Amino acid sequence: MPLLHARVSAAARAAVGDDHEIVLVNDGSRDNSWTAMQRLSAEDPRVVAINLSRNHGHQLALTAGLDMCAGEQILIIDADLQDPPELLSDMRLMMAREQADVVYAVRRKREGETLFKKATAAAFYRVLDRVTDTAIPLDTGDFRLMTRRALDAFLALPEQARFIRGMVAWVGFRQVPFPYDRAERHAGETNYPLGKMVRLALDAVTGFSTAPLRWASHLSVVLAACSMLLLVYIGWGYFVGDHVQGWTSTMLVVVVLSSIQMFVLGMIGEYLGRLYIEAKRRPLYLIADVAGTAHGRATLGFQAERTRIPDAQVAGEVVAQD
Repeated sequence: MPLLHARVSAAARAAVGDDHEIVLVNDGSRDNSWTAMQRLSAEDPRVVAINLSRNHGHQLALTAGLDMCAGEQILIIDADLQDPPELLSDMRLMMAREQADVVYAVRRKREGETLFKKATAAAFYRVLDRVTDTAIPLDTGDFRLMTRRALDAFLALPEQARFIRGMVAWVGFRQVPFPYDRAERHAGETNYPLGKMVRLALDAVTGFSTAPLRWASHLSVVLAACSMLLLVYIGWGYFVGDHVQGWTSTMLVVVVLSSIQMFVLGMIGEYLGRLYIEAKRRPLYLIADVAGTAHGRATLGFQAERTRIPDAQVAGEVVAQD
């Protein structure tokens, strides 16, 4: 955390002087991250630390930080220092030169990552590009520089299942790529295992495309045609005296069709589940504590006020349910 603060502060001062703020988000960590953030906020008045009430996940935690920031230009960066904050000045120059609202970083190299991670990431972005209705840049993460109007447009999107890099692409405006080489993690291990990556991929596909539902309908047409051919084959065998041999083929057809039906129902259930979650209209995140002076406000979430007990005589009430 101190190294993150030192490098980000140096990059911000080199770009804009002292006119900046650093928003740190603690997403329900179980180590001493929040204590370190509070210490940094006490030492540097430009640091705002946000402590979420629990672990909300990477995308919602990032949404909370973006919701609470107040800058005219906003740099999104992970705390593991794989994305160099020293690129801020060059990204600002490109933004000014190209008159762009978003400068998104494109990874040329991914140091310290396994071949499996690189291969699956490359495949994911290319499949996503084929199935989604919105053009999402390939080989990009959340590391990007945005203008205030682009961020305000992003914050107008209230959905729960969030794929931020796709949502930023959806809002439009002028967006330009910035190639860079991604470094290894400075410390610690990733908390983004395969299960979470699959979940993020599913959110991306279902949030920006109805292609899976179209695939289900197309698949049903193909299966209906195959069933008709099978029916013709059975009828022909009956009239010419050939008996259908064994039950293996029958069971195979039943198993295959049942599996496909379960897949189609599961995909429909994913979309219905998202409709159910969106219908609740719950806040996207809950803030337990804020250290430092926050200039933004929680428009998409809820910020809890710290409880103060002014008098021991009226310290609380008891609500009984019979």
